[in-house]
Amino acid sequence: MKDKAGPSPLDQMLMDRWMAAMARRRNIFGAVICAENQDRSLSIISSGGEMEPETPYFIASVTKLYVTAVLLQLRSRQRLRLDDRIGEYLPEKLIKGIHVYRSIDYSREITIKQLMSNTSGLPDYFSGRVFADLIAGKDQSWPLEKTLEAVRQLRPKFPPGMKAQYSDTNYQLLGKLIETITGQPIEAAFKEYIFDRLNLTQTYVYKDPLDGRPASFYYRQTRLHIPLYMSSIAPEGGIVSTARETMTFLRAFFHGDLFPQTDLKDLMEWRFLWTPGTFFYGSGIVRQPLSLLNMKDGLIGHWGQSGAFAFHHPDTGLYFTGTVNQAIGQSAAVYKIARIIRHYKKTGSPA
Repeated sequence: MKDKAGPSPLDQMLMDRWMAAMARRRNIFGAVICAENQDRSLSIISSGGEMEPETPYFIASVTKLYVTAVLLQLRSRQRLRLDDRIGEYLPEKLIKGIHVYRSIDYSREITIKQLMSNTSGLPDYFSGRVFADLIAGKDQSWPLEKTLEAVRQLRPKFPPGMKAQYSDTNYQLLGKLIETITGQPIEAAFKEYIFDRLNLTQTYVYKDPLDGRPASFYYRQTRLHIPLYMSSIAPEGGIVSTARETMTFLRAFFHGDLFPQTDLKDLMEWRFLWTPGTFFYGSGIVRQPLSLLNMKDGLIGHWGQSGAFAFHHPDTGLYFTGTVNQAIGQSAAVYKIARIIRHYKKTGSPA
């Protein structure tokens, strides 16, 4: 006789079983996920494979949410406007010639919001040779000056504001802009504006290549060891955290604990991108559809190239943080998040 009691509730035992199964998937060697609902009557963290629930990991481009939070705080303190041109803050010597389109140099005219929204037109230094070298094990540092020198050798595809194209170059520049405005290194700005405010004791900017605390991540079956690179890209993707502390940040981001909650609407002018994944990009924030059949709804937050994620699902009020520690593992993470959402809709939060 079939059991007609219905599905079991979303609880620790079920999540542990799912995560153990996930860690047996091809190319997923370790994963962790934290899931919470709006009132925290559901709050579960589970891991599998090489990961433990409190293992620190590289959040990679999820760092861009932290950059966005700092910029919005600076705006609320009237230290910048999102429509300000970067030429008002950054020295001519640094930025001259980084965006020359059809013989016109737009470098100084790019706005802060165009950097945040990936509409600056600046070429992405990371895609192509840099990424290929890193996954081949050729670790090297990529500080801002080196990045911009490489960008000057590339051709922009459009003038600022005309289209959208994902470019990590944008966030390298936003990091320098934050340093210029605050008068302190980006790691100190993150600490003052976010880490200390939220009492994040396990979250930090990765600066020491000898620091072996973060979990290794993979490209397919290759374990990537790229500490020189990871220690050189603080504003682009250099934060290390845990799933639990990333959850603390994510909730603060959406609840108005770091900047006025009404500012969120300024981030959500969406543009569809095909690369580095199929999603919509706002200003420092991603909208990820859960299905190609429904492109309007989905998750809001950010991905990381390391397989890290931090997303809110407005429809259910759920929040998700964690990592699959795999550079090509985003689809596995989406599948697991979508499964949790479906189950939650069926069973609701635990009593």
